[in-house]
Amino acid sequence: MDLPYTLLDAFTDQPFTGNPAAVFNLEAPISDGLMQNIAAELKLSETAFVTHAPGHSTLRWFTPVSEVDLCGHATLATAFALFSDQSPSALEPLVFQSKSGPLTCIRGQDGVTLDFPATPPEPEDTNTDILKALTIDDASYFGRSTFDYLIEVPNESTLIALKPDFAALAAYDTRGFIVTALSDDSDYDFVSRFFAPRHGVDEDPVTGSAHCCLGPYWAERLQKTHFHAAQRSPRGGSLRLALKNDRVLLTGQAVIVGHGRFEL
Repeated sequence: MDLPYTLLDAFTDQPFTGNPAAVFNLEAPISDGLMQNIAAELKLSETAFVTHAPGHSTLRWFTPVSEVDLCGHATLATAFALFSDQSPSALEPLVFQSKSGPLTCIRGQDGVTLDFPATPPEPEDTNTDILKALTIDDASYFGRSTFDYLIEVPNESTLIALKPDFAALAAYDTRGFIVTALSDDSDYDFVSRFFAPRHGVDEDPVTGSAHCCLGPYWAERLQKTHFHAAQRSPRGGSLRLALKNDRVLLTGQAVIVGHGRFEL
C-alpha cells in the first residue's frame, strides 16, 4: 500500500512557524487503526485524512493518541493542499463532511476561509486546581465550551509566562484548555495559548477550532464581530476571524514544506 502525504505549516506564511499538519488525500478508505498508527508515527499535533466518494469528501483528524471531532489548522492545511493542485482561477469551495457537520473552505486573496460552527463558552465556578496546574494566580473569566475550558488572564505577559503542569492537566476529561488575554500588540485584538495533554499535545502551536470559542467570547467582551488574533506558542501564528450567526469564519495562510509517503 502506497500512501503519499503533504506536510504543511498552517496559520502562517513562513515555513517552520504556525502549526504543522500532514494531509493524506486517500484514493480509497483505510482503517481507523491504520490512520491512528500513522498519526502516532508522525507525532504531529494533527494528521488529516480526506477520503473522496461520489458527491462528497470526508475529513477526519487524528492526534498521536486519539481522533478529534474538529480541527482548524489541519482543515486549513487540507484545503490548501487540495487547492494547490487546482488552477488559481478555480474558485469553487471545498466542502468536507466531518464529525462536526459540513465544513466549507473558500479560497480568497487573503488565504483560505473556513466556515466552522461556533462553540461559545458558558461560565463555570472557578476550578482552583486547574488554575494551579496552569500556573495562573488570577483569572478574569473561567468557563467551558463544547470541547475545552476557557480561562482569561489579566494580560499578555501573564499568558506568555505560563508553565503548565501537563500531567495534572491530562487528568481532566476535556479536549483542552484555552488561555486568552487582550493583546499588547495593536495589530491584534486578543492572544491565546492552547494545551491538550490528554490528547498527546502538550501545547498546540495554533488552534483554529479554539477560535470557534474565542470568537464568540471576545465578541461579547469587545462588542465587535471581526478580529485579528495571534497564538503565542513558541512557533507562533495568526488568523483573522469573523462571526456570522452561529458560525465562525476563520481565515489563514499555509505553506507546503514537504512531501512523503508510507509504503506498507
